[in-house]
Amino acid sequence: MKLAQELWTASLQTILGNAEAIADADLVLGFGAPELLSAPDTWRTLRAKWPGARIVACSTAGEISGTQVLDDSLALTALRFERTQIRCAEVLLSDEMSSAQAGRNLAEQLRGPGLRHVFVLSDGLKVNGSELVAGMTSALPSDVSLTGGLSGDGDRFQQTFVCVDRFDPAPRVAAIGFYGAHIEVSFASLGGWDPFGPERRVTRSKNNVLYELDGQPALDLYEQYLGEHAAALPASGLSFPLCVRATREQTGVVRTILAVNREERSLTFAGDLPIGSYARLMRANFERLVQGAEGAARVCSEGEQSKLPDLAILISCVGRKLLLKQRIEEEVEGVGQVLGRGVALTGFYSYGEISPFTPTARCELHNQTMTITTFSET
Repeated sequence: MKLAQELWTASLQTILGNAEAIADADLVLGFGAPELLSAPDTWRTLRAKWPGARIVACSTAGEISGTQVLDDSLALTALRFERTQIRCAEVLLSDEMSSAQAGRNLAEQLRGPGLRHVFVLSDGLKVNGSELVAGMTSALPSDVSLTGGLSGDGDRFQQTFVCVDRFDPAPRVAAIGFYGAHIEVSFASLGGWDPFGPERRVTRSKNNVLYELDGQPALDLYEQYLGEHAAALPASGLSFPLCVRATREQTGVVRTILAVNREERSLTFAGDLPIGSYARLMRANFERLVQGAEGAARVCSEGEQSKLPDLAILISCVGRKLLLKQRIEEEVEGVGQVLGRGVALTGFYSYGEISPFTPTARCELHNQTMTITTFSET
């Protein structure tokens, strides 16, 4: 695998790297501000630089380039594989198609001999992430791993973009399949949030819409705990996600608020909250957030790869960025220190992360985690 990276400013000026050195790239990954991805000049420039590459990009709530975290930029990684094949697929989202069906359709496009890993980028607002993951995993062979994330729109939550070879504002899910025995992938996802308050039962919900906890309106309980922060919902909810688990014995997954319905007193989350599951509020501990990112990197580095990874894609939650603020680069720097200086870092801040907790766990949608996927070619 050969790779090179560039970082573009809002004016399309290159301020870091020279990915053009790999003019014959197979794949170019881009993570950028919505305004940049929707600009026609961006795609003319991308295609001129890499005429034969598949270009897959998404909008973000912040871009990761090396150990930098930026806004209003475009982080690019050009890749040339020596012994690995790739295929790209995409599915348009619509009211007529469930997120689970979209996931199945996407996976079925990529199924084939030698498929080892699928990396997925989804619209961040018009998808049920839990259903998307369930649909994809149901249609993929059990030995094919899946990671990725939901695109972002800063802290605006208005419109996100996923692009394959061009800009098209229609909501979609895109995925890249990696084929052959020479691609090595490792992954992990960890958080670092602290629970508070009692654990409650989900007594009324529909998919990712939560109506009642312990028989009480969900929004009422959130307003009770958030106090003065409740007026800023849903944005303030990023600081107070829910940890949800189907049974008391299971490891919980974190769910972040995407929308509030004050008339129904309901909350819409990025993933499902099944009736009967257990839910508990979480809040940030700055040091533990950074430690969680470093922990995910350690799990990746302790995998069974035959060599050090060449590339690490970091997908972290917008809620972590809003909380850590000027300290946000600490979690990326921590990942870089664990993985080593020879590993190229890229990625973005998202509305949801897709990964197993560890390489032996099942794939799930997460919120408020640092998810890392590493790639190398033998």
